[in-house]
Amino acid sequence: MRQNALLSFLHEDDCLRLLPHTMAIYKDANEVLVAAGDDVVDTWFPCGSTLAAFCLSTPEGDAVDVGFVGREGAIGGVVSNGHVPAYSTAVVRVGGLFLRMKTSALEQAKQESLALRYWFARYSDCLMAQLFQTAACNATHTIRQRLAKLVLAGHARTGDQSFEMTQEQLASMLGVGRTFVSRVIGSMRQEGIIDSKRGRIIISDMPALRHQSCNCHELVDDHFDTVLHGIYPKS
Repeated sequence: MRQNALLSFLHEDDCLRLLPHTMAIYKDANEVLVAAGDDVVDTWFPCGSTLAAFCLSTPEGDAVDVGFVGREGAIGGVVSNGHVPAYSTAVVRVGGLFLRMKTSALEQAKQESLALRYWFARYSDCLMAQLFQTAACNATHTIRQRLAKLVLAGHARTGDQSFEMTQEQLASMLGVGRTFVSRVIGSMRQEGIIDSKRGRIIISDMPALRHQSCNCHELVDDHFDTVLHGIYPKS
């Protein structure tokens, strides 16, 4: 449970409430955790460098990621009791380890612990802030700025300047075609900022990357730190 920050900050008695109901499961990139319209029966806690996204489909058949969850959070049944359909599809973007828990078990634990109820309610507020900021970011910032922001977020979650993330995954997260991503990465490669090799992103110049990015990553970071002090991975 220590590999997920949201769980690692719980008091020992609350950890003991949840531990018997958790199962470690490895998920590959592009696997679906819950599909839009399905009942939310499982809650997923990403561990380490694992990254998942909330993805919405448009009537035209396109898809766009509207929020991301890494080791700082959870997916599914965080506030509700899980007996409602999911509005968006939750899909794995960077494969890795998850802790899975039946949402009904989490709900029972929250009934037994006021601290658990408050903790997950606070996380829900932080997740909503991220969704708000993502909507504003998508409406006002360029593909280059948003791509730089995603690379910084990847670095924050992995703690490494070289991490697994393909151009296809970046395109899905940005809601654009891969050609746009290839063009931006090519330009940033020529400037010595980032590189992309064999399904990995390599940060070559961190200060320059920060300069290229919008400040949305830092705004969300600050809100997490205020509401849930210390759980959001620093970049």
